[in-house]
Amino acid sequence: MFKVLECISGEHDMRLVLLAAFVWILGSAAIFLLLGRSLDCVDARRRQWLAIAALAAGVGVWATHFIAMLAYRGAVPLRFAPGMTATSVVIAILAFWSAFLVLGREFRPAASGMAGLMAAIGVAAMHFAGMAAIDAPVAVQYDWPAIAAAFVLTAMIFVAAFWLFGKLKEKWRILLPASLAVAAVLLLHFTAMSATLLVPDPARGPPAAGTGDGWLVAATVVATIALIGLVLIGAFLDRLLTDLRGLTDATLEGLAVLSNGRILEANSQLAGLLGVEVPELIGSRAADWLVPADGEGLVATRDGPAEAVIRRTNGEELIVEIAAHAIEYRGRRCQVLAVRDLTARKRAEQLIEHLASHDTLTGLPNRARFTSALEALARSGEHFALLALDLDRFKAVNDLFGHAAGDAILCRVAALLRDAIRDVDLVARIGGDEFLIIQRGVGDVADTQRLAERILAGFALEMDITRDPMAVGVSIGVALFPGDATDIERLRHNADVALYRAKECGRGQACFFDLEMDRQVRERRELEHDLRHAITRGQLHLVFQPLVATAGGTVMGYEALLRWTHPTRGSIAPEIFVPIAEDVGAIIPIGEWVLREACAAAALWSDDVSVAVNVSAIQFQLPNLAAVVADALETSGLAAARLELEVTESVMLRDRAGALDTLHRLKALGVRIVMDDFGTGYSSLSNLQAFPFDKIKIDRSFVSHVTDDESARSIIRAIVGLGRSLDLPVVAEGVETEAQRLMVLEEGCPQAQGFLFGRPAEFTLAGPRLRVVGG
Repeated sequence: MFKVLECISGEHDMRLVLLAAFVWILGSAAIFLLLGRSLDCVDARRRQWLAIAALAAGVGVWATHFIAMLAYRGAVPLRFAPGMTATSVVIAILAFWSAFLVLGREFRPAASGMAGLMAAIGVAAMHFAGMAAIDAPVAVQYDWPAIAAAFVLTAMIFVAAFWLFGKLKEKWRILLPASLAVAAVLLLHFTAMSATLLVPDPARGPPAAGTGDGWLVAATVVATIALIGLVLIGAFLDRLLTDLRGLTDATLEGLAVLSNGRILEANSQLAGLLGVEVPELIGSRAADWLVPADGEGLVATRDGPAEAVIRRTNGEELIVEIAAHAIEYRGRRCQVLAVRDLTARKRAEQLIEHLASHDTLTGLPNRARFTSALEALARSGEHFALLALDLDRFKAVNDLFGHAAGDAILCRVAALLRDAIRDVDLVARIGGDEFLIIQRGVGDVADTQRLAERILAGFALEMDITRDPMAVGVSIGVALFPGDATDIERLRHNADVALYRAKECGRGQACFFDLEMDRQVRERRELEHDLRHAITRGQLHLVFQPLVATAGGTVMGYEALLRWTHPTRGSIAPEIFVPIAEDVGAIIPIGEWVLREACAAAALWSDDVSVAVNVSAIQFQLPNLAAVVADALETSGLAAARLELEVTESVMLRDRAGALDTLHRLKALGVRIVMDDFGTGYSSLSNLQAFPFDKIKIDRSFVSHVTDDESARSIIRAIVGLGRSLDLPVVAEGVETEAQRLMVLEEGCPQAQGFLFGRPAEFTLAGPRLRVVGG
């Protein structure tokens, strides 16, 4: 150690020694600052910073060695060969670069040890390469044990420096490792110098006339400090610019700095929106990429953001929002343009708007959208047709095959209707299986007739029930604007009226509105309303028609028949108001009222006289029908055997199992079940086999023709024979003449009913017997 100090103080210019130490202090600080910067970067940029750090370390070590060599004041002046001197710099740079690559990001002990060893090797190799560059008449001799000891210490110090750099934080992360690096280099250099002996050797040439290297010292110092300073300044600026670019790239908006309409800077978000790379934007005109929707310039003064369209290189257009602000950039007045992508929001808004105005299942316009279009068209005064469509058999398909199949049918119908109309027309689904169509530019009724025919033909082709059990039909009602109505509500009402007529007339057809149709519908609607209140207003009453033995005319019982006396229309026939009551559901309370009234009246008769009450198929859909009948019997005190319930075979069409269950529960009460109107409609022998009916009534349509139609007489004969074989009494309805009575008697009908035996009449109690009042 004393030898080293003696070498430094006695054989060197202390000013240059201190200068060499100062250069390496800067170099050491630069190394660890740049290593710290490399840890903050992604891998691609980190390798760049490691190369810069290696450059700073190699140049710093080389400059330190060179200045220290120039500080040597030996007996022989020294000069250096340029080629070997340059080679020594490259050796140092490559050694440090390899060491930094070995370190990695974690600075683990093993990696730090390997890197420290490689750094020490690099410093030593650079030193001896520099010594080999000496151009003087001397022979160089080394004390290798001393140099080896110094090398080991230098390697250990570098290992400690790298390891501490990975462990320490904040300023100590730079100060302590840099100090150790300074000590390592100076230790190795001056120990090696003290262990070096320069022996004059005239064989190597004459001595130099003087060093003349003072200017080289100044140039080397200035160049080295400048290099290290530039590296540090570059690191700082890069950190600043990288952070600023990272900040701009972290935003959700695209940003560009403009000068005279050209892009000076842009972030990656803007490049991504435009579908290009950032370098392609620099220098280009912003107007080539962005077109404001308001027609103003990109940087025009606005009260707020404006919408613009992006023209991408692939032809795609995006909707964006732009905002411009004036800034000072690079010493001149510029504008920063912020661009926000609105495409997703616009698509979401369009989707919300679509969902608000369209049916989610079929994609057709919904009621709100259709109404808006209808009102706008009416205000314009244009002639058009409104078509109301309702699917036939859809409810049956939906119940039988499920809602998924029903949805599929609705989608098929929507596609069929789209194909039938023109682009200017509009079709909408307003709910369930109801559709509406606006046909624009209607010149006369024939135009709409052709559209209706196209729709019906399309259904006939695509919805063939013979090959597709899920096929449905369609009924169409048509009203014309302004011919049928000038008010939208009235127009829709008229189309519904026409649709109602189409369904009444057999379905699967189109009907056009007329005033007579409207009158009939209005009349029906009024009857529906009045019928719902007929019970509470006391407008309903019962009449009774006798059921007699065909042979002797003995009264066996009476059938209760419902009558409605309207306060303004007078007596309304049952064939008019009963179907209405069934359609609107009023038959449920009315049927219960009839049952209770008939039981109450029959309870006052002789015990051998029965009463028959008709029960609607609608009533059979109620699960509590048997309970209602039991309660009527109990309340009136009528024996169950004296009550006959007349049903038609239609009760078994919707829910055969449920209907049979209800019939059995009624039978269990003790009441008698009569099959009414046998021979018409859905008559089936399987129904007679499925349930033990107590009586069969032959429909009046056969009896009325029994005297002049042999086929009618044959049917009566067959039914009577069937009843006899099943041990069922047969009743002939509608007997109005003596000839008819004799005919059905001859055919074997034991009981009959009709005007010949008495018209329906009210009953009053007069003494102990009942008598008919009126006729």
